[in-house]
Amino acid sequence: MFSCRIEIGVLGSCTRTLGDNMTFNDLGLCPELLEAIATLGFETPTPVQAEVIPVILQSDQDVVALAQTGTGKTAAFGLPILERLDHSRAVPQALVLCPTRELCMQITRDLQSYASRLPSVRVLAVYGGADIKPQLSALARGVQVVVATPGRMLDVLRRKSVDFSEVARIILDEADEMLNMGFEEDLEAILSTVPDNAQTLLFSATMPGSVAKISRKYMKDPVEVTLGARNAGSENVSHEYYMVHAKDRYHALRRIVDVYPRMYGIVFCRTRIETQQVAEYLSMDGYSAEPLHGDLSQQQRDSVMRRFRERHLQILVATDVAARGLDVNDLTHVINYNLPDEANSYTHRSGRTGRAGKEGISVSIVHLREQFKIKRLEQMLRKEFRRRPIPTGDEISRVRLMNLAQQVLDYDIDSSPVDKHLDELCTLLAELPKEELIKRFVSIELDHVLEFYRNAPDINADVSFGSQNRYARRESADGQQRNDANRMAELVMNVGSVNGLTPPKLMNLVNAADRQSRIAIGRIYIVKSQANFEVPRDQAQGLIDAFNRGTVDLHGRRVRVGTPGQVHA
Repeated sequence: MFSCRIEIGVLGSCTRTLGDNMTFNDLGLCPELLEAIATLGFETPTPVQAEVIPVILQSDQDVVALAQTGTGKTAAFGLPILERLDHSRAVPQALVLCPTRELCMQITRDLQSYASRLPSVRVLAVYGGADIKPQLSALARGVQVVVATPGRMLDVLRRKSVDFSEVARIILDEADEMLNMGFEEDLEAILSTVPDNAQTLLFSATMPGSVAKISRKYMKDPVEVTLGARNAGSENVSHEYYMVHAKDRYHALRRIVDVYPRMYGIVFCRTRIETQQVAEYLSMDGYSAEPLHGDLSQQQRDSVMRRFRERHLQILVATDVAARGLDVNDLTHVINYNLPDEANSYTHRSGRTGRAGKEGISVSIVHLREQFKIKRLEQMLRKEFRRRPIPTGDEISRVRLMNLAQQVLDYDIDSSPVDKHLDELCTLLAELPKEELIKRFVSIELDHVLEFYRNAPDINADVSFGSQNRYARRESADGQQRNDANRMAELVMNVGSVNGLTPPKLMNLVNAADRQSRIAIGRIYIVKSQANFEVPRDQAQGLIDAFNRGTVDLHGRRVRVGTPGQVHA
């Protein structure tokens, strides 16, 4: 049984329990919609659909629905608004606003699928990054449902190319995301063109103050449907974190990806530059990964998303802004390369996986000074975050070997082109013992992985280290600390505090420049226009060369490293 609480404005509250045997036939939808969704394979409504559809069908009361992405929100509002259209009149009667082009297109496709048995219903997507003329022409020909991004919709309204005077329902989907993206003024301008008595349906994963403000201003005694606790994450997502030193962040990411060879997920980074760098590093290291950030053209973005949805890419490396509104099914993992600054952003990130009843894992790579963020997230989500050790080289090697063995067992060879050459192959390999044959074939496939992790060090951060001097750390490849100043060389970096440099950022820059070496950083001293820091003497020149070869930058400034007197700010 599934229970959810429905709060009805100021009128009080009630609790309704949904039966496991409920079907779409029980919700009061017309035969044409039931036939269409049956063709799509829909049988049992999700909890949000079971709660919201009857409310919209039976009343004109405003609705606030708090539910995670992937819980079936599009059908929850889409089916009843299609049911309540006047199909004989081709004028806008419902307006759906959403944060991104991708989500706009996805909602439009879904609504068109639901309306496949309603030939007179026309649904139009209106979004930026595309020629506006075809969209204006379609509006002029007549549509009943408009699905739009706020910026492009406001452009259309300014051109006086659409009339919303007969809109009976307006839907704000991913409302918190739209407000996070700075669309508050656009939303208010659009809402002012819709009749005051229009039914407003607000769907959001979280309920920050900005969403509550919109609710108070534009909604009257709304029914509130909350699936789970407010601002809580999906119940199907487990939360894990790995504790490392800041300079080992990328090494940790590689090990996490390697220990989940069948991963299909998104890696979230904080900045566009970091997103580009991490994606490039993964690609150079042999992983199927590409970036998604604001510097990409719309054509590049569409190409990346098409390949990711078609699983030609295993990993998408993205910023929060670029990933907003993405609708991708069956993600196994979300990895927080950096924890977001806002706790609500974590909810959105983790909500990309664990959808449609499937299990998902949200992974965070954190350093020692971020432990308080994990505690804060645990309190907000009311969930326990499990700390896991970074896998060792031996553990990763075993996982990859067993995964390959399972692939061999599962491979279908009923009709293989190898058959006609099998006798010749058997003759050629007859002298090799079975164990030797297995070892050779496995090594050919995984030699690069096994060799990389042959003597891999332990990169787990020791929590007790927090009581020591944070920036005077000495550590050799085998994890033993050392303090021999004679083995350290002083280097100078051409950026400083005026560029936003901090000790953790300096460590990240060093890690970005030289990913193959594990460089122990000693004392760090940052002034306005440069930074002095220590590294092992035998690694100094290699690090200087790595910075000179690469294109590492900090907030757009090219970073260079040299010995004192070599580098100028």
